[in-house]
Amino acid sequence: MKASFFSMLVLSLVLGGIAYHKSPQLPIQAIKSGGGLLLRLIPVLILAFFVAGLMEVLLPKELLMRWVGAESGFKGILIGTCLGAVAPGGPFIQFPIVAALFKAGANIGPLIAYLSAWALIGFNRVIAYEIPLLGFQITFTRLLCSFIFPIIIGYMAKFVYVRF
Repeated sequence: MKASFFSMLVLSLVLGGIAYHKSPQLPIQAIKSGGGLLLRLIPVLILAFFVAGLMEVLLPKELLMRWVGAESGFKGILIGTCLGAVAPGGPFIQFPIVAALFKAGANIGPLIAYLSAWALIGFNRVIAYEIPLLGFQITFTRLLCSFIFPIIIGYMAKFVYVRF
């Protein structure tokens, strides 16, 4: 957390300096724009962290371990992939949920498969945007090609995470 904070602090100062150099009004405009975004996202963030906390305390540990724990193997990665593919919402919802599941004991493979499927497949985006704009054939082809990757990524994550 400290590294993320200091990285963002340095990035903010550098970009703020560049903006100020271009025009002293740009940092003020950026603060207004960023503040507006923050005000729109606060309700979503509060609810997402509340849901994440509820999942952490309500999910029975033995059920979580059986479905997506260290011993869940292929079944856990497949569950993570399927749930990620149908998970609604953006990153402000997904990342707190994944963090809570990890803290509660879910294994890295199913969690990374979940996030990968959410990003690669995302059926809510498929239905709302992809089929209407690209048509069924292109969408089906992409989905068919994409479905295997969260599974592969989940297995790779288990291997990589242990070593680093």
